[in-house]
Amino acid sequence: MAGERGPEAMRSAMADYVDSVHRAYLEASASLPPGERARLPLAASGTFTVAAVGTRYLHVVATTDPLPAPTGPEVSLDCHQGDLTWQLRFFDPVVLPDLGLLDESEGPQQQRVRDILGLTGVVYHLTVPPGGGLTPHHALHSGTGLAHSHAAAARDYESMTALVPRHADLLAEMHTAETAGLQACVVLIAQRLAPWDEAVIALQPGVSPSVDARRRLLTALRERG
Repeated sequence: MAGERGPEAMRSAMADYVDSVHRAYLEASASLPPGERARLPLAASGTFTVAAVGTRYLHVVATTDPLPAPTGPEVSLDCHQGDLTWQLRFFDPVVLPDLGLLDESEGPQQQRVRDILGLTGVVYHLTVPPGGGLTPHHALHSGTGLAHSHAAAARDYESMTALVPRHADLLAEMHTAETAGLQACVVLIAQRLAPWDEAVIALQPGVSPSVDARRRLLTALRERG
């Protein structure tokens, strides 16, 4: 049993988990029109990197940021699933000592993890709690949920861009922030775009979920015409 918990077994389990997430993502998005499917963040990313980050939690972060070649004890695997191609890279306190100083006693620190890795172009960020297994069921749920949320967000941002084309760049920035999990940024941009709407202004940066900010902004823009 001890061998099954060794580094190689854990890396293999992580590779299978990420592969299953991406397979579920592709299956969940297969019924979308081809153009819409091609615009989904993962499909549009080309070759990307998935960072498996070991702290108190297990963080799985997909990024389009270019990273330097692995050095020292860092391990990487080249992977693909359907039209998706990615490099899976493993980070822990041995590779990045700052990860060992991260306090997650009160919950996962997603933004801090991304800061330690220096990532900005985040496509998704999943967390697995202590004791949580990398099970096929969890992977299926995560991949399907990602596909549905990405598709819904893409449709909403396309609708808002059609309503206020002069703010296309700001909406693109908001979309990127939502994909990266930057909730405060999403809320602040929404409030800048609809300062007249009470429901939008009532949102709390860093507290209100990004999806709420997006949907309230879409409603405000539609009502204003």
